[in-house]
Amino acid sequence: MNTVSYVTVDVFTAERFAGNQLAVIPDARGLSDDEMQAIAVEFGYSEVTFVLPPDDPANTARVRIFTPVAEVPFAGHPNVGTAFVLGRQQEIFGRKPGDKLRFEENAGLVEVALLRKEGAITGARIVAPRPLAIGPVIDAATVAACASLQPEDVSERSHAPVRISVGLAFAAAELRDVGTLSNARPNVSAFHEANARYPLADDSFSLFLYARTPERPWQIRARMFAPLDNVIEDPATGSASAALGAYLVSLLPQADADIEITIEQGVEMGRRSLIDVAVSKKDGTVREVSVAGDCVMVMRGSIEV
Repeated sequence: MNTVSYVTVDVFTAERFAGNQLAVIPDARGLSDDEMQAIAVEFGYSEVTFVLPPDDPANTARVRIFTPVAEVPFAGHPNVGTAFVLGRQQEIFGRKPGDKLRFEENAGLVEVALLRKEGAITGARIVAPRPLAIGPVIDAATVAACASLQPEDVSERSHAPVRISVGLAFAAAELRDVGTLSNARPNVSAFHEANARYPLADDSFSLFLYARTPERPWQIRARMFAPLDNVIEDPATGSASAALGAYLVSLLPQADADIEITIEQGVEMGRRSLIDVAVSKKDGTVREVSVAGDCVMVMRGSIEV
């Protein structure tokens, strides 16, 4: 019987047992697709990453990301956490890691910069691999039903509910206030209906809800529900945060803008996360969006396969 090593980290937090849990398999050579999926199911986290040698030796690694039900092309906290783990290793497939990493993923190349404090690696910043994609618009009644709310709880102050992506798609909707956001509860039957109404090739229907105030528009509170991926609620969703940041900046009237956004997530779950999003817009187009955060090590071990 073979064994593979794993590491778990908490991502988008500087405190252990907060943020979003991630399991990383730093050397997944020899694992089949079915074994990777089975390991993801066994952990039960929102994602598990499997690290393989890169196809192009100019890159750092190939990273595959599995939810409990399927492989996904890109995700935020798995990239941040995987970079944190690999950056602290002595070598990555025979090469010493630097402060810049590049991951090959199904969504494209993901550029990574390690973050340090007093010389120690504390986290990472990743650049989204794809430009902002928008549409279709999602009707408010569908959003409300999925969140066990009323249609009037869904706000269109900034935009109508809409599917957005910078590598992985989410339905994003603003709610009228933080209290309403805290009252949201996922309705699995409604998610199945939404998935049939708004089908997606890469993944099932998932919902990123947020609230903010006019006084502090770039301080955002959010929640993410993906029950069709066996993730009832996610405590930190970097890919959705990146997409939301890019979309909100795209709506600004000015042609050029450099905006920094803080997204707080996981509060209702007791796993508070802080996600830093940076968006650069030039000549009316969002050129780059990145997400960053801290990480902490939690567990090490081996899996028998």
